[in-house]
This record gives sequence, C-alpha cells and structure tokens, in this order.
Amino acid sequence: MAVEAAWTRSFFAADPAASRGRLYEEPTSPRRSVFRRDGDRIIHASAFRRLAHKTQVFIFHEGDHYRTRLTHTLEVTQIARSLARSLGLDEDLAETCALAHDLGHPPFGHAGERALDQCLSAQGGFDHNAQTLVVVTRLERRYAAFDGLNLTWEALEGLAKHNGPLLDDFGRPTPRYAERGIPRAITEYCKLQDLELARYPSAEAQAGAIADDIAYDAHDIDDGLRADMFSLDELAEVPIFDEILREIDALYPRIEASRRVHELIRRLITRMIEDVLAESERRLATLAPCSADDVRRAGRPVVAFSPAMVETDRAIKTFLLPRVYHHPRILRIMGDAERVVRDLFRHYSERPQDLPFEWRQGLAPDDAGACTGLVADFIAGMTDPFALIEHARLFGSTPDLH
Repeated sequence: MAVEAAWTRSFFAADPAASRGRLYEEPTSPRRSVFRRDGDRIIHASAFRRLAHKTQVFIFHEGDHYRTRLTHTLEVTQIARSLARSLGLDEDLAETCALAHDLGHPPFGHAGERALDQCLSAQGGFDHNAQTLVVVTRLERRYAAFDGLNLTWEALEGLAKHNGPLLDDFGRPTPRYAERGIPRAITEYCKLQDLELARYPSAEAQAGAIADDIAYDAHDIDDGLRADMFSLDELAEVPIFDEILREIDALYPRIEASRRVHELIRRLITRMIEDVLAESERRLATLAPCSADDVRRAGRPVVAFSPAMVETDRAIKTFLLPRVYHHPRILRIMGDAERVVRDLFRHYSERPQDLPFEWRQGLAPDDAGACTGLVADFIAGMTDPFALIEHARLFGSTPDLH
C-alpha cells in the first residue's frame, strides 16, 4: 500500500517560531503554532460565518449548488494547503491567508464592490483587500484586550499583498494603485506595523493567492454550466477544455453528462495545480532561497503559473466574461444589487442615527455626511439577505433579485 511521503519543511518556508509577532503581545500556546492560531481565529470570526450568505457570482437564493463566498473560500483553502504541502511550506499560514482573503467583500459580489467604490470615490474608492485588513485588525471585536483578531505580521502581509507588492522599488504605487494611491486603511495600518509593501509576501501567501485563481476558474466554469449559460461544445473552443474532454471521452465513452462535467473540473484543477508546482519548483531552484525573506526579496513571485498556463488562465477568463460575468441575466440582477447598496449608503450617510446602536456610538447628532467610512464598513459586512431586508425596511420598493 502506498504511503504519503512525510512532509519536509523547506528552508524558505515561513517559520512560526521566528514570526515577527503580533501587534499586541500575547502568551504563546504550548500546543498550537502562531499560524495555526491565526487560522483558528478566522474560522471563529463573525465575518467568516457571514461569507455563507454572500454572493460569489450567482445570488445566494438561485440554487443550493452554486458557490457562495464561503464555499469558494473553502475550495481556495484546500488548494492552498495542497500547494503548501507539496512545496514544503507552512500549511497553517497558507490556510490562514486563504481563509481570510475574501473577508472584506461586500454583499452581492463584485456588484456590491462597484457600488461602494462609486459611493466612496471622493475618499479614494473601495478596495476589498484593504477592507479585509480592516476586518481582521479593527472590526472583529471578540477579545477583551484589543480590537481585531491580532493576527501575526505574516498573515497580515499576506492579506494586504494578496495581489503582490503595492509599491515599486522607488516607493511609487504599482499600476493597480497608480491612479488612486494605496488605500488609506493599508497605509494607516503600516504606521503601526510596517508590512513592507514594496516586497512580495511569503511563499505561503503566494500559494493562497494563486489557489484563488485556480478555484475561481474551476468553479465559475462549473456554475456556468449548471446555469446553462454555455454548453460543453462551446467550452471546447478553449484548447485545454477540448483536450480534457477528448481524454474523458476516450476513457469513458458512455459517461453520463453530470459526471463528465465533474471529471472535467477535477482534471482542470489537477492540471493547474501540477503546473504551479512544476513552475514554482523551477523558479525556486533558480533562486535557491534560504529563508522566507529571500522569497520576499526575489523581485517576482516564486509560486506561479508557467507562461503557457498564464495564457490558458487568460483564455478561460476571456471565455467566461461575456457568457457569465456579462451575461444579460447577471448584469440585470447585479444592476439591481448595485442600486440596493447605493440606496443604503445614501440613507445611512444622511441619517446615521438609523445605524444599529453599536455602530453609531460616539456619533454626534449632526454627524451626517461625516461618517462615510463607518457606513461603508457597516454595509461591507452585510450579507445579501440582510442588505435586502434593510433596504425593504428603509425604502418603499426593493428589487427582486431573481
């Protein structure tokens, strides 16, 4: 019987015993590493539970089989741990980064984010990665001694740099932030703990980020097929899917349609994971890092797709854009969802006294218009159903998001 090889820590893995620590000093645990405790804290956080009722692509009530933010997060976490184990990384830190990466997403998926971004345009817009940092450093209030979850420096840098460095070598914002600058929430936190925004995050954080891409591609294909937004014949226009479908049909010529789809998704995920592992091993062999800081100073990701898989990833997203993300039904529903978020933002900004008591504590009666950040935090934390309930309570007409 085959036995799985024992896990061996790589020289460049993040070492929990050498963590840069937490903002607020705490006693260590005799049984759990600091990174394991980080992951546990996220799982028990209120914001994590709310992911179960936040939209990924399809609105929460469209069907039990479509992904939510929570099921997406769990899929990302499984892939991140697989990558981390194969590369000799700290699985707990990779899991932590994956578990927390979407905590800052507002209700209604990217529609909610677009709406909040418009509402906050005068304040620099809305960025869900920055909001994730706000959630784990300030908004979660579970501990007597501090706000937030008091995660380790390594976890926080992974969340802030989910998409890579925010600054270039000259201290200028990278292209993603060139127009609006680095989100204030991130720059303000860096005054307390320097997250080294010009460097890449740990290899564990990189594993979590690329796991997000893999899960995103796979489950949007799966959900799009389930919703009849395109057919397998159309999907075969993308070379990797044509190749995989041919393999399946040769091995299982009489396979039922649903199993054919599941086999397609399974094989896609496997190919993307194996590609990342091969490319990462090649990059790591060239770099020969001896520490996690060597990875941070590498100047490019060490956990990455090969150039060929980058093109495949781009082809998948190009295929999905008109058929799923810009599908007329999705656009109509998301247009209505954006209106819900904008209405709520306008109402609470004009009437902050209508916020729940625990949110309006400390606000003066004449604070209308001066609490946009507080209002954005409140709305960003809403689930889809709670946002609709609040809209129905405050307005005479609420869209039916079907």
